[in-house]
Amino acid sequence: MKIACVQMDMVLADVERNYASATALVRKAAATGADTIVLPETWTTGFYPKENLPALCDRDGVRIQETFGALAGELGVNIVAGSVANLRGEKIYNTCFVFDRFGNTVAQYDKTHLFSPMGEDGFFTPGENLVHFELDGRACSVIICYDVRFPELTRTLALGTLDCLFIVSQWPAVRMEHLHTLCRARAIENQMFVAVCNSCGTAGETVYGGGSVVFDPWGRCLALAGEKEETITADCDFSVIEGIRNSINVFRDRRSGLYDIK
Repeated sequence: MKIACVQMDMVLADVERNYASATALVRKAAATGADTIVLPETWTTGFYPKENLPALCDRDGVRIQETFGALAGELGVNIVAGSVANLRGEKIYNTCFVFDRFGNTVAQYDKTHLFSPMGEDGFFTPGENLVHFELDGRACSVIICYDVRFPELTRTLALGTLDCLFIVSQWPAVRMEHLHTLCRARAIENQMFVAVCNSCGTAGETVYGGGSVVFDPWGRCLALAGEKEETITADCDFSVIEGIRNSINVFRDRRSGLYDIK
């Protein structure tokens, strides 16, 4: 599977501009022969406008599903469509939608760990469910930004035997070493590919770090972005997973009776 991570520099609170930019960038990524295209967290609004946020939200994910479902079907690519501020009823969720090559919505994930240091929990509602889905026959899941700091979440997902974890994020430049260290660790300990699509640019006083990256199950970096808007691609050979898990079978050797993470 050829994965393309679209490291986008969005404009805070300019939904129309961001939709136009994301659509154009996805088209360019598809032209490279990518099988799966990934966008960053809250790319429609940036992270995150506190003024008039409900008016800037997608409502029930209708617009993103209509726009990117159609685009996935037209281009014949899978799209992990980052996340959007998503108004359902009277609550706002940070929601990722995933589309297969035929334009079907195959997953919808609400961010479960909200970033309290920046007050995300004061505007958004946390999700309560995890997701598994298949893209081109490969077992996948997705988490959002701060979620990666909770290894029990990723291990819970991986126990279903994942081939690839997608991480969509708005990670600040000041903590980029944390992002890369955490994501490489998740790839190694769970013996899976990890594709991280981060944002770049500035929103308010926060500078986002770029550095989108794809790690293989050995923790090797297959592609790494710089600090500015760009798209990286990585060819992921999933056949290596079986060999790794046969030689170092951490899932077989787990002693789950000893673990109590509650």
